Parts: sequence; structure tokens; C-alpha cells
Amino acid sequence: MNLMAASGTPVRTIIADDHPLVLLAIENLIGNYPNLKVVGRAADVAELFIEADRSPCDLVLMDLYMPGGHNDNGFEAVRQFKARYPNVALVVLTMETEAATLRKVMSLGVDGLLSKRDRIDLIHVAMVMALARECYVGPAVRAMLTDVTLTQRVDYLRTTLSRRELEVFTQYASGLGVTEIAVRLGRSVKTISAQKCMAMRKLSLNSDAELFRFAVENGVVPEGHGSGR
Repeated sequence: MNLMAASGTPVRTIIADDHPLVLLAIENLIGNYPNLKVVGRAADVAELFIEADRSPCDLVLMDLYMPGGHNDNGFEAVRQFKARYPNVALVVLTMETEAATLRKVMSLGVDGLLSKRDRIDLIHVAMVMALARECYVGPAVRAMLTDVTLTQRVDYLRTTLSRRELEVFTQYASGLGVTEIAVRLGRSVKTISAQKCMAMRKLSLNSDAELFRFAVENGVVPEGHGSGR
């Protein structure tokens, strides 16, 4: 926490959440760090801006969905806050699980995005990173974004390849040879080879090395499978 310790002045923090127990839990957490100080609390968007105007601060922790925002969707409140207080680090806390929404929040330039499903002590980690202007994304948010990305990639494969091509592609990437696949699927070696080549052509892959790398990067097989053959 070098940035905070350097000046010897506690980091002035405003916390905003419409759930009293969440506010209390965050305030108790911050109270464990002598170089952090809560200078304001808010239970809705209007109160947040009132507190920010009244109490100069270095960092704000805010719930994404609070009463008083435009359509209560949170985006406009984040957008307005970043516009009005560009020098204040902003960490957003949320129960949101929709990946598209999480990506949109990140696109607004927040300095941290943390799920309320994450351990509460990670809030401190997010604060440190945010003050260093290094955007912190909590593990639960990262997992949700990664899962969706892999799902989208697999869906792309399913729409690009035929069912049989995908079957051959997956088994080959898993480390099986063309002959082994032919025996398993009850098809000729020539047919399996043709389906493998067609899959590679559709995916613009020019070698087995590219095929293995593509399979790992797109979640078809775990890292380390197939590439040793």
C-alpha cells in the first residue's frame, strides 16, 4: 500500500450502497486499515453526488444498482460520476452476473469491478489497485467473463463445422490419431482424414501445431492435450 503510506494522509473514501448491512460491512473492513478513512456514506445515487460534492475524497466504492439513478440501471450514475470527478478512483461492487453488462461497466472506465460474491477482503485489494490506476477485476467477474467467452467460442465452432467435423476435430486435438478415430467412430481412415482437413480449412488452420493451439485457446481441450503427439 505504498501509494497511501507515502503521504501519511489516510485515503478519503466514500461508500455507497442501498443495503445498510453492506455499508456496515465495508465500513468495518476499511476500519481495519489506519491509512483508509470513510468520509461519506450514501444509500442512493443522489446522496452519492451530495457526499462527493460536500466531502472531497480520493476513492469511491459504489454499488452498481442503487435507487435514484437513471432507470436505476447504474450505467448513467457511473458515467456521470466519472465525468464530474475524473480524479477520484471508482470501484464498482455488484451482484450482476450478465457478462455483457459487466463488460459495459468496464468500458465506462471504472478503476475496479468486484462481485459481491467475492471475499470481502478483496475490496481492499481493489482499492489499492484503483488508487494506482490499475483496473482491478475480481475473480468472480473474471470467471463469468471467461466462461461466456469460451461458450461463445465453442458456439462458433458448432456453427462453423458440421457435427462430424467437430467430432473428428475434437478427438484429434485430444491426442488421438486418424486411424484411432476411424476405429472409434466406425468410419474409414480416408473419411476421417477428409473431415479433419475440411475442419482445418474452414478454421484457416495450416498445420497440426496451429490446430492444437487453436483447440486449447478456444476451450476445445485443456492445455497440454494433444500437442505432445
